Amino acid sequence: MITIIPKPTDIPSDNSTRMVMDELDRMGYPYQVRFLEAIDPFSDDLSGATIWACGIRQNGHNFESLQALSLKNRIINSPESIVTCASKVMTSALLVQHGVPTPATFFTESRTLAGKFIQKHTKAVSKPVYGFDGVGIHLVESEAELGDPPFYLQEYVPNDRDFRVFVIGDKAVGAIMRVSDHLTHNIHQGGCGSAIEVPQEMADIAVRAAQVVGVDYAGVDLLSCNGSYVVLEVNGTPNWHCMQAPIPRLLAEYLVSQDQKK
Repeated sequence: MITIIPKPTDIPSDNSTRMVMDELDRMGYPYQVRFLEAIDPFSDDLSGATIWACGIRQNGHNFESLQALSLKNRIINSPESIVTCASKVMTSALLVQHGVPTPATFFTESRTLAGKFIQKHTKAVSKPVYGFDGVGIHLVESEAELGDPPFYLQEYVPNDRDFRVFVIGDKAVGAIMRVSDHLTHNIHQGGCGSAIEVPQEMADIAVRAAQVVGVDYAGVDLLSCNGSYVVLEVNGTPNWHCMQAPIPRLLAEYLVSQDQKK
């Protein structure tokens, strides 16, 4: 049996957890729904289970509870990978270490050094270390435009769109192109998404990015750059808005396959 931890931000009109549960119902595969806030991670209530955390709150309780549960259970995605994806610094470090193409990135508490990075690249994109849905992202052209440290900066890659590739296991199963007339193209920031075929090079880079951060499944965000693609970030609890691929069914099938391996 699969244990499902619902996504806290699900709403009736956008319920990722329910979509996958519906597919499990169609498959006739058993599952139970548990809320992380009501689980005692020190008990033997859950042991040897496959747990799918569709989404969690970015707080100490949720991260620590999942981490404790992972000692006796198979958690998808693993707590370590969710923490990695939540941190843009750790994600970037792993991408760079493993040679996955990504924009030049800099992380510092020094305003002077941050200013020199901006000057070197003419423009830079300032992002919060922990953030989601494109919130708090700004284009900066000088040291004077920086907020408070620490500073996570990436070189600005000129673009009018980005791409999200949905990866499950070792396959890129779908992708969308997101277009907007401003810096961020997230759907929650007003971007317009449309499904696209996944070019092989884009698929290969997205799968590699998901692998190096250690996730079972992910939404990998990329930009087109110099005839290829660069990875911006890897989302460990991704949405699949505008995807043409049957993501809920594919996720359900993956969860079943992992549960049956136990």
